[in-house]
Amino acid sequence: MAATKTVFYCQNCGAKSPKWIGKCPSCGEWNTYVEEVVVHERKEPSWRKKEKRVKETGPIKIADIEPTSQKRIITPDEELNRVLGGGIVPGSLVLLGGEPGFGKSTLMLQLSLQLKGRKILYVSGEESEQQLKMRSERLPHANDQCFILTETNTDTIFYHIAALEPEIVIIDSIQTLQTPAVESTAGSVSQVRECAAEFLQYAKESNVPVFLIGHITKEGTLAGPKVLEHMVDTVLQLEGDRHYSYRILRTLKNRYGSASELGIYELIGEGMREVKNPSELLITQREEATSGIAIASMMEGIRPMLIETQALVTPYVYGTPQRSSTGFDPRRLNMLLAVLEKRCGFHFGVKDVFFNIAGGIRVEDPAIDLAVVAALISSFEDIPIASNVCFSGEVGLSGEIRAVTRIEQRILEADKLGFEKIFLSKYNQKGIDKSKFKIEIIWLGKVEEMKNHLF
Repeated sequence: MAATKTVFYCQNCGAKSPKWIGKCPSCGEWNTYVEEVVVHERKEPSWRKKEKRVKETGPIKIADIEPTSQKRIITPDEELNRVLGGGIVPGSLVLLGGEPGFGKSTLMLQLSLQLKGRKILYVSGEESEQQLKMRSERLPHANDQCFILTETNTDTIFYHIAALEPEIVIIDSIQTLQTPAVESTAGSVSQVRECAAEFLQYAKESNVPVFLIGHITKEGTLAGPKVLEHMVDTVLQLEGDRHYSYRILRTLKNRYGSASELGIYELIGEGMREVKNPSELLITQREEATSGIAIASMMEGIRPMLIETQALVTPYVYGTPQRSSTGFDPRRLNMLLAVLEKRCGFHFGVKDVFFNIAGGIRVEDPAIDLAVVAALISSFEDIPIASNVCFSGEVGLSGEIRAVTRIEQRILEADKLGFEKIFLSKYNQKGIDKSKFKIEIIWLGKVEEMKNHLF
C-alpha cells in the first residue's frame, strides 16, 4: 500500500508546510493554507509505455545540439497565430484563462475543427459528448479527425492518448482533472499542480502541443497555484466586457514570442469571428462633432490600432471632485490632470473628470497620453476636435511630448484609415520621410503647442 501523509498548501501561491500556519511566509496572505493528503507512489504514465527507449539524460554542449526541422503549426486563425508568436510550437504547453461565458471552450473547439487533416484530441471534464456536439453544430467548420473524450482521470486520458497518438491535445479544463497520485479533490492546489506537471512532461517528451483551459478567480487571476503559470510556456487570457460581444485574447507570457500581443474576436452565434481591422471597431461613428473625444494611434505588440478616448469634465457637485477611469490607468490620469493644471493653467481641481476608452479595451501604451490630454482639454473648453485628427505621444511631467516607438507604423495606420492630420513628438522626426505619407504630420514639443494648434 502506498505511503500517505498530510501536508498543508497555500491556495494563493502553492507553498507547502508540514503544519497549518496563519500567514503564508511566501506570499504574505492570511488564512490560505488548506490540508491535503498526498500519496507518494507514482505509476509509470501509460503514454510512456509505448516508447521503445528512454531518453538518456546528461549535460550536452549547446553547440552540439542539433536543431530540429519541425516548424510551428500555422492555424487558419490569424489572431491566435499572432498571440502565440507565429503559430503553435510543437511540444509547448499553453494555458488559456478567462471568465465564465467569455468563449474559451468555443475558441478551442473551433480551433479543433479548423485544423483539418490533423488528429486533435479534445478532452472535456465539464461537458458531455452531446453538449459538445450541439456546440460544434453552430460552428461553420468540420474536421473528421477531431476526437472527443469526456474524462477527468489523468491515467485514463493518457491511456487514450497512447492509443490515439494525437497531434494536438486540448484539456477543458485543468481544474476538473484528477490524478491518482494525489488523494485530494479536483481543483485543489496539489491536484492542479500535479496534473499540469504530468501534461508538461508529456508535451516535452512527445513533442505534442497541449492546450490547458483554466478558470479565473473573483480577483481576475488564474485559479490554482501561481506555480502553474511558471510551469507553462505560454499564458493567454480572454478578456472583454460582458455587455459587449467583442473579446480580446491577450498574451501574458510567451517563451516563444512577444508577450505584448493581442487578438480581437467577436463572439457571435457561429463562434468566434476574427476582427481583421480593430481600428474600425474601436472608433465610434458619429454624425455630429462632440467635445471630449480624441483618437489615439497605439501599438499592441507589433500591431498598430486607432482607438477612441472619451473624456467628460463637469463642475463638481459634492465635496470632493470625482476621478473615474475605464480602460486606462487612473493614476496616470491623475498625473496628466496635474500636468495640465500646473503647466497649462487648467483648473481641473474644481471639476469632476470621467474618462473612458471606447470598445471596452484596456490600454497600457503610454503613447495615448497626447490623445488623453487633447480629450480632457476639449471637454474642459467644450470645443470638439475634428474627426480627421489623431494623436500619438507620451506626456512628461514638465509638459513635454516625448518620442514613442514604431512611429512609422502608427502613421501608416492613420493614413490608411483616411485621417488628414496626426500630432506627434518633434523628437520622432529623425529618419521620417514625410513624402511617403498623404497625412499631414504636425510636430510638437510641448502640450501648450498642441493646445494652441487645436483651440
